[in-house]
Amino acid sequence: MASKSQKIGLITATSLVVGNMIGSGIFVLPATLAKYGSISLLGWLFTAAGALVLAKIFSNLSKVLVNKSGGPYVFAKEGFGDFIGFLVAWGYWISCWVVNAGIAVAIISALTIFFPILETNSLLAVLIGLGFIWFFTWINIKGVKTSGKFQVVTTILKLLPLVVIIILGFFFFSLDNFPEFNISGQNNLQAFSAVATLTLFAFLGIECATIPAENVKNPEKTVPKATMLGTTITTLVYILGTVVLFGILPIDQLMISPAPFAEAGKIIGGEYTGYFVAAGAAISAIGALNGWILIAGQLPMATARDNMFPRVFKKQNDKEAPYLGLIIGSVLSSIVMLMNFSEGLVDQFEFIALLTTLTALIPYLFVAAAYVIITINKGVFLNNKFKISLLSILGFAYSFWAIYGSGSDTVFYGFLLLLAGVPFYVMMKWNQSKN
Repeated sequence: MASKSQKIGLITATSLVVGNMIGSGIFVLPATLAKYGSISLLGWLFTAAGALVLAKIFSNLSKVLVNKSGGPYVFAKEGFGDFIGFLVAWGYWISCWVVNAGIAVAIISALTIFFPILETNSLLAVLIGLGFIWFFTWINIKGVKTSGKFQVVTTILKLLPLVVIIILGFFFFSLDNFPEFNISGQNNLQAFSAVATLTLFAFLGIECATIPAENVKNPEKTVPKATMLGTTITTLVYILGTVVLFGILPIDQLMISPAPFAEAGKIIGGEYTGYFVAAGAAISAIGALNGWILIAGQLPMATARDNMFPRVFKKQNDKEAPYLGLIIGSVLSSIVMLMNFSEGLVDQFEFIALLTTLTALIPYLFVAAAYVIITINKGVFLNNKFKISLLSILGFAYSFWAIYGSGSDTVFYGFLLLLAGVPFYVMMKWNQSKN
């Protein structure tokens, strides 16, 4: 149980959700979606609806299982037992430290606009990337409260340029720029499936307020509110941002733009507004790195407390931070990042990123299914039988579709990665039997 000095409130918990969902991807994603046409807005709406269903499931479960840290791990374990709980924690933890390496690379990419030398000097780039990983590891070792304050600041700073572009952009909006419904050359169903899959990854992170639950003030009220509020804010920013860009930038220009929000900023307010937005993209990735490093320490700590991960992950310092777990995660992130910057190993990095995609989606599937089981066991089900069943079915169906949409390679190699955790599960069970 965390002490009052290390507890965070609604604003910080919401910032954790928004900050971890909005990374640097949204600053470039509209350009990727542009080649499909305005059908991509339907993709956003479909994905947002699925994400809000899952957010509601996580929100409701945090009311049923109050004050339990671990989020997806705790819910999956409660519903399906130790083995499924372990697999969810194992896969999710791996996806965290691999994603952190990717976010560090995204920070460097965003900074190249201000420091072009980072494009050519790979040694300097990797040193700065590692510097960010270890700076935020240090911040998180100082406790959830310190990390949370930083998260609030970076979330405000990342939302500011996006909100400015959305509001001012409507004054520069022209329907002549708006793309036709489907310009992809594929049929409508194929194009819709493609954009829905692309937008899906922008919503990963809806569960982030549930993971450090015992570090949250009044978790039974704060965690559900933060989960729904964070997901709603993010959804509005994503959809409105894409609509505005479709109306400001001609489609030919938008499709090839490496930084569409920055280009829209230049049209709205000149060169300096473009730089303001570009700085927002860098800050966005920086905030996401801070938030995901926090998660990379908190989730294995909750798992280790149940003796499902090695004891080293639950060791805390005087700030109640799982300092050894944070260090282990960041060492692994650093190794992955070094692989990414070694010539010839870029493909390897992409391969590992492919592996982890499924491990980020599997928890949603099991949590949606566990929702009915947990509510029955806790005696909640009989009061809201239809509502709970519908939410669970919709959440499961959406998660199943998302896994299918992530591609056969992802499913195959991601499944192998999950199976690779089985020997570790056997080892942890063997250790438990000796104690």
